[in-house]
Amino acid sequence: MHRYANPARTLRIVSAVYPWTVGVTVLGLSIGLVLALMLSPADYQQGETVRIMYVHVPSAWLALFGYTVMAVSSAVALVWRHPVAELAARAAAPIGCGFTIVCLATGALWGRPMWGAWWVWDARLTSVLVLLFLYIGYMALADAFEDPERGGKAAGLLAIVGWVNVPIVKFSVDWWNTLHQPASISRLDAPAIHASMLWPLLTMTIGLFALFACLWMLRLRAELIERRNRVLEVAVAEGAA
Repeated sequence: MHRYANPARTLRIVSAVYPWTVGVTVLGLSIGLVLALMLSPADYQQGETVRIMYVHVPSAWLALFGYTVMAVSSAVALVWRHPVAELAARAAAPIGCGFTIVCLATGALWGRPMWGAWWVWDARLTSVLVLLFLYIGYMALADAFEDPERGGKAAGLLAIVGWVNVPIVKFSVDWWNTLHQPASISRLDAPAIHASMLWPLLTMTIGLFALFACLWMLRLRAELIERRNRVLEVAVAEGAA
């Protein structure tokens, strides 16, 4: 793990992996959008509104994934004082927050024709809203101190403690009686979704996960460069003094 504590090494790895990730993103989203919008059938109950699923469901998964990346990176930074891990958490926060907003927005668009309301205080919806507040709280806390190290530690603790909400989001439809439908893909027996809809959904998921990785690497590179410039500025100031 400490091999990747060197920012220069991390930048080299990111530079090597990034072009391949861009390729997967373009290919996955191009094929996924064609399958989702043109080739997949309309649902016999929901009609054409089912196509919202191809963005909503991957966005929900990425909202949970992004927060998990943030929490794990924060734990590594706090326990092993890994300098790149803290920056990795900072880089993941706004991206995960963005996907959480997309999840809530598409959920509202989907819920209006299905439930007759833009929003209900359903256990799944409420826990995802709490997840959004945790993202916002992390980003606000990380920049609330003049000392970046103190801000990183405080935000990291919030990320770790707040991770308890991730399994709540995941299993809320199983623990409580909610309007939200239960899991239809991650089932032990078989996915409760036809292959004509499953494959477009999986393809869109691959494309959006790759997009997350692209954005995360861009932000991580920016964070590393900013941290390096800040260290150089401090060194120059101390040398001048």
